[in-house]
Amino acid sequence: MRAAGTAAAGLALSALPHAARAASGAEAGLKIGIVGSGRMGGTLGELWLKAGHEIMFSSLDLEHDKALAARLGGKARAGTSREAAAFGEVVLIAVPYAALPQVGRDLADLIKGKVVLDTSNPIPGRDGDVAVWAREKGAGLASAELLPGARLVRTFNAVGYARLPAAAQRQGERTGMPMAGDDALAIAVASRLVREIGFEPVVIGPLAMGKYLIPGTPLAGEHAPEKLRQIAATLK
Repeated sequence: MRAAGTAAAGLALSALPHAARAASGAEAGLKIGIVGSGRMGGTLGELWLKAGHEIMFSSLDLEHDKALAARLGGKARAGTSREAAAFGEVVLIAVPYAALPQVGRDLADLIKGKVVLDTSNPIPGRDGDVAVWAREKGAGLASAELLPGARLVRTFNAVGYARLPAAAQRQGERTGMPMAGDDALAIAVASRLVREIGFEPVVIGPLAMGKYLIPGTPLAGEHAPEKLRQIAATLK
């Protein structure tokens, strides 16, 4: 089953205009641009770096990003958010939800047609009105509206950043990582990146199901893949 998933990811990458056309499976690393190199973005960037990918970190603090890239070494680098979005064959957005409208405006021309992984969670007490709107609309559909043209996958919303390294290294059955998206090719690429850092991707449905990929829902936390599928089957 994993071989089939890897082959699908290779096919997906070859079909995406901004992705590595020569990539076929886990042997070929990707260029991943990270917009928001804080706790979640920094942790995922480090895990993907160890998996053999090239990473460009970006945030509002370029000096922080340069220091992070220098500490991690290897294929890590730093840049502005636009440089990271242009660099990445895949773009990870890990910013507070209140920043997402501006990120969408600033990067619209660069993320169009690219696979974009959305980790941002709308938290009303922190993010204000845009978070209230996103929760009413559903986080997946709201993010798609704020990031038009992106081949969006909502994922890495269920497991906290502090638990990612330990959960990825769990012995025995892998921890499931739920994701939602409307684009099958983007889902295949996201699944590859999830699998390569030690999780098992679990597609719960289209972006409309992204409303459940926020803290406090039944899908939040660390679950076995089959348990996630069972939970998702009860949700509408």
